[in-house]
Amino acid sequence: TEYVIKNIQWTTGDNFTVELGRQQIEELISTWEIHERWLHWSEFLREEELKYSKRYHYRVRWSVPTRRKPIPRATASVYFVIEISKIKPATSPVEVFFTLESSRLIHR
Repeated sequence: TEYVIKNIQWTTGDNFTVELGRQQIEELISTWEIHERWLHWSEFLREEELKYSKRYHYRVRWSVPTRRKPIPRATASVYFVIEISKIKPATSPVEVFFTLESSRLIHR
């Protein structure tokens, strides 16, 4: 069977806030098919000012806590960047990129 990638409607640059970005990342993650025992938490890391855009960096950490080990020894991270163009109209949607921990492949 063919896997269909689900997507969400991303906010525009003029409506963007750091918290809305985190909420939309959570909304995107909810479309992923991940076993229920994997838990995650997301956090805003930093804002980066570039010549033609602004980037907002986030991290989502995944782990499998258990009763015996509620604080997991190992985690896996997914890093997100939400980019707002300074050139495109403010009503344009933000661009979203993510990479998996220890991978160079950038997903858009």
